[in-house]
Amino acid sequence: MFTFGELIVILVVVGIVAGIVSTAAGLASLVSYPVLLALGLPPVTANVTNTVGLVFTSFGAVPASRRELRGHGQELKTLIPLTLVGSIVGAILLFIIPAATFAKVVPFFILIAGILVLIPRHIHIKQPGEIVVTPKWMTALAWLGIFLVGAYTGYFGAAGGVLMLSILSFTSAAPFVVYNAQKNLALGLANIVSAVVYGLQTPIQWRYVLPLGIGTGGQFVQIGLWIVSENEVSGDKLNSNVKAGKLTYVTILKLSHRV
Repeated sequence: MFTFGELIVILVVVGIVAGIVSTAAGLASLVSYPVLLALGLPPVTANVTNTVGLVFTSFGAVPASRRELRGHGQELKTLIPLTLVGSIVGAILLFIIPAATFAKVVPFFILIAGILVLIPRHIHIKQPGEIVVTPKWMTALAWLGIFLVGAYTGYFGAAGGVLMLSILSFTSAAPFVVYNAQKNLALGLANIVSAVVYGLQTPIQWRYVLPLGIGTGGQFVQIGLWIVSENEVSGDKLNSNVKAGKLTYVTILKLSHRV
Protein backbone atom coordinates (compact mmCIF):
# COMPACT_ATOMS: atom_id res chain seq x y z
CA MET A 1 0.00 0.00 0.00
CA PHE A 2 1.32 3.43 -0.91
CA THR A 3 1.60 6.40 1.39
CA PHE A 4 -0.30 9.52 0.38
CA GLY A 5 2.96 11.18 -0.74
CA GLU A 6 3.93 8.19 -2.90
CA LEU A 7 0.45 8.13 -4.39
CA ILE A 8 0.74 11.79 -5.40
CA VAL A 9 4.13 11.24 -7.05
CA ILE A 10 2.87 8.21 -8.99
CA LEU A 11 -0.22 10.01 -10.24
CA VAL A 12 1.66 13.17 -11.22
CA VAL A 13 4.18 11.13 -13.25
CA VAL A 14 1.40 9.08 -14.87
CA GLY A 15 -0.44 12.33 -15.61
CA ILE A 16 2.62 13.80 -17.33
CA VAL A 17 2.97 10.76 -19.60
CA ALA A 18 -0.78 10.67 -20.27
CA GLY A 19 -0.85 14.38 -21.12
CA ILE A 20 1.99 14.03 -23.61
CA VAL A 21 0.52 11.05 -25.49
CA SER A 22 -2.96 12.59 -25.35
CA THR A 23 -1.94 15.72 -27.26
CA ALA A 24 0.28 13.80 -29.68
CA ALA A 25 -1.93 10.82 -30.52
CA GLY A 26 -4.96 10.57 -28.22
CA LEU A 27 -3.71 7.63 -26.16
CA ALA A 28 -4.01 9.03 -22.63
CA SER A 29 -6.47 6.46 -21.25
CA LEU A 30 -4.25 3.60 -22.36
CA VAL A 31 -1.64 4.99 -19.97
CA SER A 32 -3.61 6.30 -16.99
CA TYR A 33 -6.61 3.95 -16.69
CA PRO A 34 -4.62 0.71 -16.05
CA VAL A 35 -2.55 2.50 -13.41
CA LEU A 36 -5.68 3.68 -11.60
CA LEU A 37 -6.93 0.09 -11.61
CA ALA A 38 -3.59 -1.07 -10.22
CA LEU A 39 -3.92 1.48 -7.42
CA GLY A 40 -7.10 -0.29 -6.32
CA LEU A 41 -9.92 1.76 -7.81
CA PRO A 42 -12.98 -0.16 -9.11
CA PRO A 43 -13.37 -0.05 -12.93
CA VAL A 44 -16.14 2.58 -13.11
CA THR A 45 -14.51 4.75 -10.42
CA ALA A 46 -11.17 4.49 -12.23
CA ASN A 47 -12.86 5.53 -15.48
CA VAL A 48 -14.55 8.53 -13.85
CA THR A 49 -11.31 9.56 -12.13
CA ASN A 50 -9.38 9.18 -15.36
CA THR A 51 -11.79 11.31 -17.40
CA VAL A 52 -11.97 14.10 -14.81
CA GLY A 53 -8.17 14.10 -14.49
CA LEU A 54 -7.75 14.38 -18.27
CA VAL A 55 -9.87 17.54 -18.30
CA PHE A 56 -6.74 19.40 -17.19
CA THR A 57 -4.95 18.40 -20.40
CA SER A 58 -7.12 20.85 -22.32
CA PHE A 59 -5.94 23.74 -20.15
CA GLY A 60 -2.45 23.34 -21.59
CA ALA A 61 -3.11 21.94 -25.06
CA VAL A 62 -5.91 24.19 -26.33
CA PRO A 63 -4.34 27.60 -25.57
CA ALA A 64 -1.11 26.38 -27.14
CA SER A 65 -3.03 25.45 -30.32
CA ARG A 66 -4.75 28.80 -30.89
CA ARG A 67 -2.71 29.44 -34.03
CA GLU A 68 -3.74 26.11 -35.57
CA LEU A 69 -7.40 26.62 -34.64
CA ARG A 70 -7.61 30.15 -36.02
CA GLY A 71 -9.70 30.39 -39.19
CA HIS A 72 -11.33 26.96 -38.81
CA GLY A 73 -14.47 27.99 -36.97
CA GLN A 74 -16.79 26.54 -39.61
CA GLU A 75 -15.38 23.04 -39.15
CA LEU A 76 -15.55 23.37 -35.37
CA LYS A 77 -19.24 24.34 -35.57
CA THR A 78 -19.92 20.81 -36.79
CA LEU A 79 -17.25 18.89 -34.91
CA ILE A 80 -17.87 20.23 -31.40
CA PRO A 81 -21.69 19.86 -31.15
CA LEU A 82 -21.63 16.30 -32.52
CA THR A 83 -18.85 15.33 -30.13
CA LEU A 84 -20.51 16.94 -27.10
CA VAL A 85 -23.93 15.40 -27.72
CA GLY A 86 -22.26 12.02 -28.15
CA SER A 87 -20.26 12.44 -24.94
CA ILE A 88 -23.42 13.20 -22.96
CA VAL A 89 -25.05 10.02 -24.29
CA GLY A 90 -21.95 7.98 -23.47
CA ALA A 91 -21.61 9.42 -19.96
CA ILE A 92 -25.25 8.63 -19.19
CA LEU A 93 -24.84 5.09 -20.52
CA LEU A 94 -21.94 4.57 -18.10
CA PHE A 95 -24.38 4.74 -15.20
CA ILE A 96 -27.29 2.97 -16.92
CA ILE A 97 -25.29 -0.08 -17.94
CA PRO A 98 -24.36 -2.24 -14.90
CA ALA A 99 -20.84 -1.79 -13.51
CA ALA A 100 -20.20 -5.52 -13.93
CA THR A 101 -20.85 -5.19 -17.67
CA PHE A 102 -18.45 -2.24 -17.88
CA ALA A 103 -15.73 -4.27 -16.16
CA LYS A 104 -16.21 -7.06 -18.71
CA VAL A 105 -16.23 -4.95 -21.89
CA VAL A 106 -13.39 -2.56 -21.03
CA PRO A 107 -10.60 -5.14 -21.62
CA PHE A 108 -11.98 -5.62 -25.14
CA PHE A 109 -12.04 -1.84 -25.65
CA ILE A 110 -8.38 -1.70 -24.62
CA LEU A 111 -7.51 -4.61 -26.90
CA ILE A 112 -9.28 -3.01 -29.88
CA ALA A 113 -7.69 0.35 -29.08
CA GLY A 114 -4.26 -1.26 -29.00
CA ILE A 115 -4.88 -2.91 -32.38
CA LEU A 116 -6.05 0.40 -33.87
CA VAL A 117 -2.89 2.07 -32.60
CA LEU A 118 -0.67 -0.48 -34.32
CA ILE A 119 -2.46 -0.47 -37.67
CA PRO A 120 -0.44 1.68 -40.10
CA ARG A 121 -2.58 4.40 -41.63
CA HIS A 122 -1.70 6.83 -44.35
CA ILE A 123 -2.14 10.45 -43.32
CA HIS A 124 -2.45 12.58 -46.41
CA ILE A 125 -0.62 15.89 -46.12
CA LYS A 126 -2.64 18.53 -47.98
CA GLN A 127 -0.58 20.73 -50.26
CA PRO A 128 -1.10 24.51 -50.44
CA GLY A 129 -3.89 25.27 -52.91
CA GLU A 130 -5.01 21.64 -53.10
CA ILE A 131 -8.80 21.28 -53.34
CA VAL A 132 -10.27 18.31 -51.50
CA VAL A 133 -13.82 17.29 -52.45
CA THR A 134 -15.56 15.00 -49.94
CA PRO A 135 -18.64 13.06 -51.19
CA LYS A 136 -21.86 13.82 -49.28
CA TRP A 137 -22.27 10.20 -48.19
CA MET A 138 -18.79 10.25 -46.69
CA THR A 139 -19.56 13.52 -44.90
CA ALA A 140 -22.74 12.02 -43.40
CA LEU A 141 -20.83 8.90 -42.37
CA ALA A 142 -18.13 11.06 -40.82
CA TRP A 143 -20.72 13.01 -38.82
CA LEU A 144 -22.11 9.75 -37.49
CA GLY A 145 -18.59 8.59 -36.69
CA ILE A 146 -17.82 11.81 -34.80
CA PHE A 147 -21.00 11.38 -32.74
CA LEU A 148 -20.08 7.77 -31.95
CA VAL A 149 -16.53 8.75 -30.99
CA GLY A 150 -18.04 11.34 -28.66
CA ALA A 151 -20.29 8.69 -27.12
CA TYR A 152 -17.35 6.31 -26.77
CA THR A 153 -15.32 9.08 -25.10
CA GLY A 154 -18.12 9.72 -22.62
CA TYR A 155 -18.43 6.02 -21.82
CA PHE A 156 -14.75 5.03 -21.70
CA GLY A 157 -12.62 6.70 -24.35
CA ALA A 158 -9.36 4.74 -24.68
CA ALA A 159 -7.87 5.69 -28.07
CA GLY A 160 -10.85 7.96 -28.78
CA GLY A 161 -8.33 10.47 -30.08
CA VAL A 162 -6.95 7.92 -32.54
CA LEU A 163 -10.46 7.24 -33.83
CA MET A 164 -11.18 10.96 -34.17
CA LEU A 165 -7.92 11.56 -36.04
CA SER A 166 -8.74 8.73 -38.43
CA ILE A 167 -12.09 10.35 -39.28
CA LEU A 168 -10.66 13.86 -39.63
CA SER A 169 -7.81 12.63 -41.82
CA PHE A 170 -10.41 11.70 -44.46
CA THR A 171 -12.77 14.65 -44.08
CA SER A 172 -10.63 17.65 -43.21
CA ALA A 173 -8.94 19.78 -45.85
CA ALA A 174 -6.53 21.10 -43.21
CA PRO A 175 -3.01 19.82 -42.42
CA PHE A 176 -2.59 17.21 -39.71
CA VAL A 177 -1.33 19.69 -37.13
CA VAL A 178 -4.60 21.64 -37.53
CA TYR A 179 -7.06 18.78 -37.19
CA ASN A 180 -5.01 17.32 -34.35
CA ALA A 181 -5.62 20.65 -32.56
CA GLN A 182 -9.32 20.35 -33.43
CA LYS A 183 -9.31 16.86 -31.95
CA ASN A 184 -7.71 18.13 -28.74
CA LEU A 185 -10.34 20.89 -28.43
CA ALA A 186 -13.36 18.70 -29.22
CA LEU A 187 -12.38 15.80 -26.99
CA GLY A 188 -11.22 18.17 -24.26
CA LEU A 189 -14.69 19.72 -24.18
CA ALA A 190 -16.20 16.22 -24.31
CA ASN A 191 -14.21 15.28 -21.20
CA ILE A 192 -15.46 18.41 -19.42
CA VAL A 193 -19.10 17.63 -20.26
CA SER A 194 -18.64 13.98 -19.27
CA ALA A 195 -17.05 15.06 -15.98
CA VAL A 196 -20.09 17.23 -15.21
CA VAL A 197 -22.43 14.28 -15.87
CA TYR A 198 -20.24 12.03 -13.72
CA GLY A 199 -20.30 14.58 -10.89
CA LEU A 200 -24.08 14.51 -10.90
CA GLN A 201 -24.12 10.73 -10.65
CA THR A 202 -21.29 9.72 -8.32
CA PRO A 203 -18.73 11.21 -5.88
CA ILE A 204 -15.46 12.28 -7.53
CA GLN A 205 -12.26 10.86 -6.02
CA TRP A 206 -10.42 14.18 -5.82
CA ARG A 207 -7.40 12.75 -4.00
CA TYR A 208 -6.66 10.87 -7.22
CA VAL A 209 -7.98 13.42 -9.68
CA LEU A 210 -5.96 16.44 -8.52
CA PRO A 211 -2.44 14.94 -8.73
CA LEU A 212 -3.35 13.25 -12.02
CA GLY A 213 -4.64 16.61 -13.28
CA ILE A 214 -1.49 18.40 -12.16
CA GLY A 215 0.50 16.04 -14.39
CA THR A 216 -1.83 16.15 -17.40
CA GLY A 217 -2.32 19.91 -17.22
CA GLY A 218 1.32 20.90 -16.90
CA GLN A 219 3.58 22.35 -19.54
CA PHE A 220 4.68 18.84 -20.50
CA VAL A 221 1.73 18.64 -22.92
CA GLN A 222 3.82 20.97 -25.08
CA ILE A 223 6.05 17.98 -25.79
CA GLY A 224 3.13 16.18 -27.43
CA LEU A 225 2.32 19.22 -29.54
CA TRP A 226 6.00 19.52 -30.49
CA ILE A 227 6.04 15.87 -31.62
CA VAL A 228 3.04 16.58 -33.86
CA SER A 229 4.56 19.71 -35.40
CA GLU A 230 7.94 18.06 -35.95
CA ASN A 231 6.39 15.03 -37.68
CA GLU A 232 3.72 16.77 -39.72
CA VAL A 233 5.75 16.26 -42.87
CA SER A 234 5.76 12.48 -42.53
CA GLY A 235 2.82 10.23 -41.81
CA ASP A 236 5.19 7.28 -41.41
CA LYS A 237 7.16 9.04 -38.68
CA LEU A 238 3.97 9.94 -36.88
CA ASN A 239 2.84 6.34 -36.98
CA SER A 240 6.13 5.38 -35.33
CA ASN A 241 5.35 7.77 -32.51
CA VAL A 242 1.91 6.20 -32.13
CA LYS A 243 3.60 2.81 -31.79
CA ALA A 244 5.90 4.33 -29.18
CA GLY A 245 2.83 5.43 -27.25
CA LYS A 246 1.56 1.85 -27.37
CA LEU A 247 4.88 0.56 -26.04
CA THR A 248 4.69 3.10 -23.21
CA TYR A 249 1.26 1.75 -22.31
CA VAL A 250 2.43 -1.88 -22.32
CA THR A 251 5.40 -1.02 -20.11
CA ILE A 252 3.31 0.84 -17.54
CA LEU A 253 0.67 -1.90 -17.57
CA LYS A 254 3.29 -4.57 -16.82
CA LEU A 255 4.79 -2.48 -14.05
CA SER A 256 1.36 -1.84 -12.53
CA HIS A 257 0.65 -5.56 -12.33
CA ARG A 258 3.75 -5.94 -10.15
CA VAL A 259 2.66 -3.27 -7.70
